[in-house]
Amino acid sequence: MESKTQFYLVAADSLPEIFLKVAEANRLLRAGEASTAADAVKRVGISRSAFYKYHDSILPFTDMRREQIITFYALLKDRSGVLSNVLLAFASSGANILTINQSIPTNGCAAVTISAEISEVPGSAEELITSVRELEGVVTFEVLGG
Repeated sequence: MESKTQFYLVAADSLPEIFLKVAEANRLLRAGEASTAADAVKRVGISRSAFYKYHDSILPFTDMRREQIITFYALLKDRSGVLSNVLLAFASSGANILTINQSIPTNGCAAVTISAEISEVPGSAEELITSVRELEGVVTFEVLGG
């Protein structure tokens, strides 16, 4: 009989120090701040054996209630600077763009999807949407999901 893996959500300050160091070593590797596991474990002060024992089992928790990720759909005219202006509107609002996908322009327009994390946007998502819709060259701009 196969046993199912169980998961627990535990506050970081109640975990043994080794788990926190393994999590930090994983973060260093993911962020490219350490090029090898040996470098990462040396920087956090643990053995490679401790790292390899736990590295697949310790994952960071992201509080999705705090993050607000929205995917937008835009139909943009195929003119120089239109997409750049849309991206500038996102940046100016404080949104963090996660992905951008653009189709090859046909009939003078290109379809673009943009996924962005907008929890740091001081205004509302509606203000961002309105500002992008008012940009020259934006044919359509709407929320796909989020």
